[in-house]
Amino acid sequence: MKRCLPRFLALLMWTPGMLLAQDNAATPPAESVIRQGVAAYVQAFNARDSGKLADQWSPDAVYINRSTGEEVVGRKAIAEQFDALFKAQPDLKLDVSVESIRFLSPNVAVEQGTARFLRPQTEPEEIDYTAVYLQRDGKWLLDRVTDQTKEVIPSHYEQLKVLEWMVGSWVDRDQQVSIETECHWAKNQNFLVRSFVIAVQDRIDTSGIQIIGWDASSKSIRSWTFDSAGGFAEATWKRKGDKWIIHNNGVLADGRKATMVNVMKPIDENSFTWRSIERTVGGELLPNIDEVEIVRQ
Repeated sequence: MKRCLPRFLALLMWTPGMLLAQDNAATPPAESVIRQGVAAYVQAFNARDSGKLADQWSPDAVYINRSTGEEVVGRKAIAEQFDALFKAQPDLKLDVSVESIRFLSPNVAVEQGTARFLRPQTEPEEIDYTAVYLQRDGKWLLDRVTDQTKEVIPSHYEQLKVLEWMVGSWVDRDQQVSIETECHWAKNQNFLVRSFVIAVQDRIDTSGIQIIGWDASSKSIRSWTFDSAGGFAEATWKRKGDKWIIHNNGVLADGRKATMVNVMKPIDENSFTWRSIERTVGGELLPNIDEVEIVRQ
């Protein structure tokens, strides 16, 4: 069964609780009738009654299967589509939020809203829709429906979840220097964002931000770091055994180029080690920074 049909069916849902909230003295009589009909449609769908569902359509209603381009015309053909759907997906559930019902004429109404297509252990799929109703022989019947799947925003979480252990608050502190780091996911989990503050004897000396993301072109994890002194750097992240090797190339505020290789090794969920090697500034080799242990706050 094509995915388009369930999405199409979802357009007509209306929960009884929502119906009661809308069906009041301020609701025009014709709108109230349409909402009551949609509620009956919901009940028929949940009862898997394809005959009652088809009766909600006008005799010559047309459904176009968007996946195949095939036209389904008339109540009998529509009922057959429901039968096939219920057989293929017996656990299918639908929900909808109706935004408006407008009347183009005394006998034509347009309903707009957002529907949700629900399956067990599956994220809901949301669909915007427009449904057209015609009044025939005193009944409001479905005649046409258009639907559009909401844009799915891509996420690189699968590529970045190997670094999810960094999310949280971390601290490295001795008698003179304190380094505090906060890490969280950006919206849609496409980036990890790390902010850091370096304090010397309780005075903030440097702060900055690091953004870690997936480079789809090179199929690698990369980061970009900016500090309050005006320096910036970019890096590539590679896992080697239980360690992360981070190759940095940056520019200091005075224009000198700097490089370093940072090595991070998770110990457990509450601690990891960090050290920096192969450090250069302006082409001059600098001493390594010995390994330190960083703990979760």
